[in-house]
Amino acid sequence: MVKIMMTQTPQNTYIKKKIHCCRALFISIKHKLPGIITAGTAVIITLFFIPAACQQSGIHNDKESINYDTMNDTNQISKTEEEWREILTPMQYHVTREKGTERPFTGKFDNFFEPGIYTCVACGNELFRSDTKFNSGCGWPSFFNIINEKYIRFSRDNSYGMIRTEVTCARCNAHLGHVFEDGPPPTGLRYCINSAALNFIPLKKEH
Repeated sequence: MVKIMMTQTPQNTYIKKKIHCCRALFISIKHKLPGIITAGTAVIITLFFIPAACQQSGIHNDKESINYDTMNDTNQISKTEEEWREILTPMQYHVTREKGTERPFTGKFDNFFEPGIYTCVACGNELFRSDTKFNSGCGWPSFFNIINEKYIRFSRDNSYGMIRTEVTCARCNAHLGHVFEDGPPPTGLRYCINSAALNFIPLKKEH
């Protein structure tokens, strides 16, 4: 059973999520910096960081994902940051190594529902099956289950004045996204994942 470490349940649309993030950030900024900044300044700072709070800001990159053979294990992969930069596109590096996020509705897998397997873009570890993907309307690829809990790690994320559960690849420690408790049955979970963190292996058609 996946334990979700959160005190809030994000809404299932981008507009509602944006309002939720804005309110949380505004309160956090005013609480931490009382008397230093005006309410107007806090609003400006909040709006600037909204994309990052709802996931995190980034520039969409249309380059093709690198190709790896899938490797379903938890043997750790250790590379230097320079080595990661050599094999990942700037956007993939930003998401997986810097815990960034593509902007909502820009990822190539957001509105993509072909049959196949989604793997970690950095190491090829199998993460999600296409039959667990659903359209949540949040702007990022969403899944209600994972292939195996051994291939995923969960950690508490306190960034941007919120408490969320971060999802990372157990094999290479790549940041993938977050998991929330507002998904469909049977799990009730929504794995909100960046397209830039994923590669896709289509299901082989039988002739």
